[in-house]
Amino acid sequence: MQDLSDKFGDFLIGSLEVFIAAILLVFGSLVLWVIVAYILDVTQTRHAVRRNYPVIGRFRYVFEHLGEFFRQYFFAMDREELPFNRAQRSWVYRAAKDLNNTVAFGSTRDLRRPGTVLFVNCPFPTLGTDAVPPRPVTIGPDCRQPYTTASLFNISGMSYGAISKPAVLALSNGAKKAGCWMNTGEGGLSPYHLEGGCDIVFQIGTAKNGVRDLEGNLNDDRLREIAAHPQVRMFEIKMSQGAKPGKGGMLPGAKVTDEIARIRGVKAGENAFSPNRHPDVRNNADLLDMVARVRDVTGRPTGFKTVIGAPGVLDDLCLEICRRGRASAPDFITVDGAEGGTGAAPMPLIDAVGLPLREALPIVVDKLTEYGLRDRVKVIASGKLINPEDVAWALCLGADFVTSARGFMFALGCIQALQCNRNTCPTGITTHDVKLQRGLHPPDKAERVAAYARNLINEVGIIAHAVGVRSPSELDRSHARVVQENGLSIGLDVLHPTPSPHSDGCAPDAAGD
Repeated sequence: MQDLSDKFGDFLIGSLEVFIAAILLVFGSLVLWVIVAYILDVTQTRHAVRRNYPVIGRFRYVFEHLGEFFRQYFFAMDREELPFNRAQRSWVYRAAKDLNNTVAFGSTRDLRRPGTVLFVNCPFPTLGTDAVPPRPVTIGPDCRQPYTTASLFNISGMSYGAISKPAVLALSNGAKKAGCWMNTGEGGLSPYHLEGGCDIVFQIGTAKNGVRDLEGNLNDDRLREIAAHPQVRMFEIKMSQGAKPGKGGMLPGAKVTDEIARIRGVKAGENAFSPNRHPDVRNNADLLDMVARVRDVTGRPTGFKTVIGAPGVLDDLCLEICRRGRASAPDFITVDGAEGGTGAAPMPLIDAVGLPLREALPIVVDKLTEYGLRDRVKVIASGKLINPEDVAWALCLGADFVTSARGFMFALGCIQALQCNRNTCPTGITTHDVKLQRGLHPPDKAERVAAYARNLINEVGIIAHAVGVRSPSELDRSHARVVQENGLSIGLDVLHPTPSPHSDGCAPDAAGD
């Protein structure tokens, strides 16, 4: 018994010695780090704070980084944050999880704020038994293979490269379950886009990834190869993007893996920066030539994506179409607002270039109407539209379809960590670090993608029924109002009156008068 007691005592003493040694090691390491940090700080010349306040000054950068997360979770109110506030994100999270999305007590939205959209309820709303689903719309009816779909809400362009393999797989499978289309983004067509079996819109960016020759020129053979996939239903020529008009795609070298390099036709590990415009598209005539070429080679509906600057550019485009004939028009125009998102872009472009969607969308719809092209050219709205009221507003203004990227990222589990450009996304969506990707389980997230799309359209339908129409497809400008500076609202049909088309379908000078 005495021996056992002695052994236990020796064990305690030994453990205590190890513990003390560990403390001394940690303390010694900390002291050594302080000494080294002090010497480095007082001798460097790049950072004034660290030079004047060695060691302590380093904590400023730590607190600055942590501030993003503390503001998001502890200090910001539900409706305060940008680019998306907590109320917006929470709705998407709950919709994606198929949870009850009702709220109690009252709205936290300030209904007096200028720009707030209010829908005009009808005293005799549509009964559920009278409701009908969105009507099918045909894009490019004169193409060899037109595309007909009733999907109002679809996945906007997110390149494989900008987002991860598990994210693409989840989106592809989720889109198939929801019956919506998925845009490839400008990174080309990967096997993971095809795996889910959904309808695909192939985006041709300024670098022409996936449909280029070795010199970066558009290649007809590569176009035919892409069009040979029956899932590829349309081609979208990307002229500009909401968050960075006048700037091409920016994929940091850390995200350019060997596989991504093969798909895009670039070098692995090097920055994949696209030209800031298509070198071969210098004016509207060139744009229509490219639309015609892609449409003729592929047989698919072809349109373009753009950010609106000056409305006069649309006049020039419509006049050029009128000179050539209605058949030369693009099959669709995707209008991206300046509030659109991106994985990486210069701050001046994100903050200060291009028109927001609320101004751009009615301009495009009205210009097409003026020139008698509205029934020929379909309009797709894109730019920060992630909740039912956003989508309903776009439909009221005349959009045929709405696309969203960041809404579907939230459905995948995005927490708005603002690390899309660093390959350190904590949810595995925008990173190629396999350890971080492990947290994104494609089968589970595909269900959430599908649930989000279904629930959003369902609640857009609720708005449509409240204003007295049977389907979201029947919404128009008379069904919504916008709060003005004086706190009172006016109708969208008053704020943006629908113009009358020219009697001959084109402007007089375009007809040769």
